[in-house]
Amino acid sequence: MSVDRSHIAKNFIDVLPHSRALGMKLEVLEQGKAQIVMPYAEHLIGDPDTGVIHGGAISALMDTCAGAAVMSHPEAGAATATLDLRIDYMRSATPGEAIVAKAECYHVTRNVAFIRATAHDGREDVPVATATGAFTIEGKS
Repeated sequence: MSVDRSHIAKNFIDVLPHSRALGMKLEVLEQGKAQIVMPYAEHLIGDPDTGVIHGGAISALMDTCAGAAVMSHPEAGAATATLDLRIDYMRSATPGEAIVAKAECYHVTRNVAFIRATAHDGREDVPVATATGAFTIEGKS
C-alpha cells in the first residue's frame, strides 16, 4: 500500500537547524522526488577571494534533499538516515547564484532506499555536483 508521507518530510526540513541556518527552501516534494533551493549568502562563502560557496554547504543541501526524497517516497518509512552519500563535484558554483538541489528516490528495499541527486546554479545541463546514495528506512508500513 502506498502512503503519501510528503508532509512528514516537509515538517522535518522546516525544523532542521542546519536547513534554517543555510536558508534552504523546499520547492518541490512529491512521491520520491524533492527540490530544495539554497540562496547565495555571504556566510556560505568558502573562498573569500572568489566568493564561491563552500562545498560543505552544498553537501548539506544535497543530503537534506536526498533525505526528503526518501521520506516522501510512498514505499519508504517515516524516518531515514544517511548510510552512504557519494558526491562528485563537477565545478565551482557561480558566485551570487542560488544552488538548486534535485533528488529522486529511485529504489526502495525492505531497509534501504537509493537516491540520485544533482545540484546546479541555474545551468541544469552543467551541474555543480552529482550524488548517489543509500539511506536507511524505518517505520515502513
